[in-house]
Amino acid sequence: MQRILVLNGPNLNLLGKRQPEVYGHETLADVETACRAAATGFGLDLGFHQSNREYELIDWIHAARENAAAIVINPGAFTHTSVAILDALNAYDGIVLEVHISNVHKRESFRHHSYVSLRAEGVIAGFGTQGYTLAIARAARLLGVAGA
Repeated sequence: MQRILVLNGPNLNLLGKRQPEVYGHETLADVETACRAAATGFGLDLGFHQSNREYELIDWIHAARENAAAIVINPGAFTHTSVAILDALNAYDGIVLEVHISNVHKRESFRHHSYVSLRAEGVIAGFGTQGYTLAIARAARLLGVAGA
């Protein structure tokens, strides 16, 4: 069974509590439940993690070299600052899809630049938490999963 890894960066543990007018009312647990259902529907295994620590995200990306065919990543604020996460993703041979809950292009100008986009096969932004399941569906298709 192929595995997809969903990674979430800083402050995403506060989903549903932090700026619901921007990020919505769903919690990270709600997102995980939806991602697991989507992955199961495609016959995929799912790993799901969140950290406010850059090094933990990098460690999970490194581990994915051996155990995941695709990474769906919402790097949070690290999107705009982390060359280290970009370097880790560049050392990963699988599929990378970037997700943002809000439309970062309609927000502050510093949010318009993404280091992660330099590596990602695609970016989904502004679809709320549904962006995660859209990314899983896209990953399944890129992996050649039947019915994707």
